[in-house]
Amino acid sequence: MSIKFGTSGWRAIMADEFTFANVRIAVQSIADYLREERLHNKPIVIGYDTRFLSEDFAKTAAGVLAANGMESLLCGRDTPTPVVAFEVLRNKAAGGIIITASHNPATYSGLKFNSAWGGPALPQITQKIEAGAEPYLAGEAIPKTSREAVGLKKRLIVPHDPMPAYFKQLDELVDRSLLKRGKIRVVTDALWGAGRGYLDEYLRKAGVDVNALHTNRDVLYNGHGPSPDPETLTELQATVKKTKAHLGLATDGDADRFGIMDVDGSMLTPNEFLPLLLDHLVKTRGWTGVAARSVMTSHFLDAVAKRRGLTVQETPVGFKFIGDVMAHENSVYPSRQGHFVLGGEESGGLSIRGHVPEKDGVLGCLLAAEIVAVTKRPLRKSLEILQEEVGTFYTDRLNFHLTMEKMFELRGRLSRNPPTRFGPLAVRRIVETDGFKFILTDGSWIGIRLSGTEPVVRVYLETQDRAKLKALENAGRVLAGVSTGK
Repeated sequence: MSIKFGTSGWRAIMADEFTFANVRIAVQSIADYLREERLHNKPIVIGYDTRFLSEDFAKTAAGVLAANGMESLLCGRDTPTPVVAFEVLRNKAAGGIIITASHNPATYSGLKFNSAWGGPALPQITQKIEAGAEPYLAGEAIPKTSREAVGLKKRLIVPHDPMPAYFKQLDELVDRSLLKRGKIRVVTDALWGAGRGYLDEYLRKAGVDVNALHTNRDVLYNGHGPSPDPETLTELQATVKKTKAHLGLATDGDADRFGIMDVDGSMLTPNEFLPLLLDHLVKTRGWTGVAARSVMTSHFLDAVAKRRGLTVQETPVGFKFIGDVMAHENSVYPSRQGHFVLGGEESGGLSIRGHVPEKDGVLGCLLAAEIVAVTKRPLRKSLEILQEEVGTFYTDRLNFHLTMEKMFELRGRLSRNPPTRFGPLAVRRIVETDGFKFILTDGSWIGIRLSGTEPVVRVYLETQDRAKLKALENAGRVLAGVSTGK
């Protein structure tokens, strides 16, 4: 086996590849990397989600660091990924390790590593960690380890409570007075994940009427993956309708992704919510500057940015690249130093100016509540008003499972002979930031991205003409090689 970091950490099935032995190897490789970078004299923040054995994997990670003479700040309870990222910055730490498989099914666990600048480690770092793990996996070297009790006695493992400082940080980003004056009723759904006690408790402290669902720990997530999708949020939907709440808010397993449900029980997709939030931030904060989005995220955000005088920076898929723009924006736009406004991706992650360069589902939900409190109308109505101003964008995403042989053939075909038109529409330009994105002459686009870790192809579609969406879907199927188009 090998330890490979995908778009957001290393994930594997527990008791298969995600074992205590392999966690020790991954953390030892991180320790070796930090020592090489001369960061070993700084603490490492360790957090974990609510999965089976997550706290034990976290203690194992702390034991490896202690055996290497490194201090860890070990969170005393399950903790959202963005909270760990904030603690990395607040404590000037060498990095953060989070035991989580995010929104994956309960049979998975995983390990994320955030760099000293707060954001998810970039590929040039994770590649070093992967390579550094190889000798240990091959049995050529043995990772260091020690028991938790030894680390505690030597003060190399320090119990840590990050919640108070994180709540103070939220006070700098969210207007609590607006939330209180809005007199809104909110239903939250932690999906048995690490957002429990964070999103619901902050709303209560802000004076919001909160009905919190699924705040108990269930390591099986009720038989579903903790992903804030319509399929997993049926109880949230029913409760919002029954109680006539203004809003339903959900977070995923490690609370770095958000789910936003309107008063009628319908969900706003991230492609709809991000432009709405950008417009809200510009109007209420007076912010100008740069908005960043991943390459397969809707151009609805671009339309709002253009209308409000902002610049858009397009990044590869994976929030680490948005975080990199956020943390180092002065090197991308020297004339706009410190003017980052918002970064987001279609898969449900966002962050804003003044916060961590990591996606934060708790913050996303709180800002949705702030919008409703300010406008005193359903989010869908605010969306319609914004669409009347900048236009309507229709999007879709298709997922196809192919054999590795067909994946290889498709990748070669797109590289050697990419299509120049789709039906009557010619391809105006091809963006290869991450995968292939075909911009058509009418502004519609088709994007295709091949997973590097599994035989999955994702096809992204967008048009401002609803009647064309079906035609784009058919073209996307042909492009992916799952249909002849006949």
